[in-house]
This record gives sequence, structure tokens and C-alpha cells, in this order.
Amino acid sequence: MGLTVFVSGEILFEVNIRFIPPPYEKAIMALVKKLSARLQNHPKRIVYAEGEDPRVIQAARQFATRKLGVPILLGERDKIETTAKSLDVRLDGIKIIDPVKSDDSVALMKLLHGMPKFRNYDPQEINLMALQPNYYATLMLATGRADAMLAGVTVATSSVLRPVFQIIPLQKGFSTASSLMIVSTGNPELGVNGDLFLADCGVIPEPTEQQLCDIAITTAVLVNHLTLETPKVAMLSFSSKSSSSTLHSVLKVKAATSLAHEKAKSCDIPIEVDGELQVDAALRPEVAKLKGISSSVAGHANVLIFPDLDSGNIVSSMLQVVANVNSYGRILTGLSKPVAELSRGASVNDIFGTSVIVGAQAVDRRFISTESL
Repeated sequence: MGLTVFVSGEILFEVNIRFIPPPYEKAIMALVKKLSARLQNHPKRIVYAEGEDPRVIQAARQFATRKLGVPILLGERDKIETTAKSLDVRLDGIKIIDPVKSDDSVALMKLLHGMPKFRNYDPQEINLMALQPNYYATLMLATGRADAMLAGVTVATSSVLRPVFQIIPLQKGFSTASSLMIVSTGNPELGVNGDLFLADCGVIPEPTEQQLCDIAITTAVLVNHLTLETPKVAMLSFSSKSSSSTLHSVLKVKAATSLAHEKAKSCDIPIEVDGELQVDAALRPEVAKLKGISSSVAGHANVLIFPDLDSGNIVSSMLQVVANVNSYGRILTGLSKPVAELSRGASVNDIFGTSVIVGAQAVDRRFISTESL
């Protein structure tokens, strides 16, 4: 099936979508299965801001049953226990915290009072804020009471991002946070064993050249941490290696590519970057060859960096609907702690898979060997 994507009246890419038949079903969960093995060796604590949601409770049960760590559900104990009983879900191995009744609440309130970004807030407002699930979960993450955080299945994106960006510092050497979607195509010819890594899909509407550079490198670093493969980063545009274009959008991607090349040199892992590339030239070797593009990335990309939020969000959502692929995320990149901002339409499988990914992200790199995957 042919698919053409237009952004602002111009073709972003044309590519044939290959619908994945049932035999590829096992490959869809390959990355999550591999990262589950990592977590069984290095279990982590995952805090879920919306612990009363039935989907979250079921995903937490899967996480605990597989011995991947300790799920922490925020919410009223009675409501969580009633919902779990109605679902016939056991709660052993799952921790429940009601922020209003928790012994840690006063300490977390004091922490919030002491943060510079909250100096102009009314003290009572700060106390109430700290008890809100998304703030409480973020404070748990910031203070080491949890190793990773998931939120967003019942609230708007801004309600998740606001406390995270206010409280969690950025990675050293970067000034941009963005978000990553992992699309499991089931087609082993694409990406890393069928998995493609797409960014930015949820944070920065109109990134600058420097922000695009940061998005590319922080995404690449996380991809390497998760897969142990060399990130092959394609900086996407509606043109490929144009030498005559004067359009701002193309020139921005070209400049961002040059910046990313330089920044990649300072990383302690190999990162390959190329751009600007159309998506078919990034993913299909025969197309790259026909267009005269020769690089280690062209035709073999596993990380796709979109020029703006419109294209990233539209394409990632469309792939889920049109091609019926599984996807996990959005996983925030550029932060010093693992956080995922989920869609309100997330399924139990989406929540579980994303839990595994952010949990694996929290495993110290020193403990990861090629044998673990």
C-alpha cells in the first residue's frame, strides 16, 4: 500500500506500508522481552501516578509477576483494592501509596518548598501540589524513592510534563528534553530487529537547530542503552541531500545535522548521523542507492528525527492506526531520570511494555553486558 505524507503542503515522504501478518506477532515484543531479562537481573521500582486505573493495575501485576521489580501504585488503597478484586488481580508484590496518608508526604512537601522554581508560590498551594499524584510521583523519582515513573493514562500531557520539567534536571551537557516513541513494526528488515525509534513526538513544537541536535543525540544515547546497537540517526526532511534548497526547514535540518555530527564526537558510544534525508532514503537501501546517497545511515536508519512536532506526532500516530503496529512511549529523553508520558488511549500491553523500557533505562550502564541482551 502506498503512503504519502504531506506537511505544510509539501511531501515529507512517500513509502510503501507493509501490513504485518500474524506470523510477525512474536517479533513485535522482542525488545520488551529482551529488556525484561535485563530487569530480572537488575529489578527496579516503577511508580505509577494513576494507580487506581484498571489498566495500570493489570500492567503492574504483569510487572510484579515477571519479577522485574516493584510496581508502586499511587492512590487510595480502598479504591485500588476494590478495582483489583473486580479484575481478579492479586496485589502481592505491589506497593500502594496514598500520598495524603503517606509518612513521606511532609518530607516531600519540604523538598518542594525549597526548590527555586516554587519560591513565589503560596506555601499552602505547594503543600496541596505535592500531594497531587503527578507531583508526588515526580518527587519520589527525584529523591530516589522510585527508579522510574509512568503517568498520563487519565490526564492531559501538560499535567505530566509540568511537574517533571519543574523538578527533574536535564542530562548534563544538554538543554533540551523531548520524547521518543518506539514502533515495533515486526519487519526484521527495519531498524533494530524491526524496532524503529522516533523523536520528537510530543514535546517541542518548532525545534531550533540546537534543539534538533540535542533531540538526535539524547535519543541516540538512549537507543544504544536499550539495544546495545549503534544508533544510525536520520535527520528527516522532505528532501534528500539538496544542494540548492533555500527553504528554512531544509536549511535548519542541514545545520542540525552538522551540530549533531560534532556533538556525537563527545559521546562515549558510537553514533552515526546523516541528513537531510527523506524517510524512504533513510529506511530503504535501494532508494538511497537510486538517489546517489552513500552513507552508513542511508537505507539503514534505526533512529528517525523529525523536523518538527507536527510531523513526528502525526506520523507516529498514523503508523499505529494505518499499519496497526505496536508502539511504546512516549519516553522522555534528555532528562536525568527515566519518565514515560503515556497516551490516555494506552492499553495494558502499552503500559506494561513502556514500564519495562523505562525500568531498563534505569539500569546502570556498568551492569549491562552484550550477554544480557
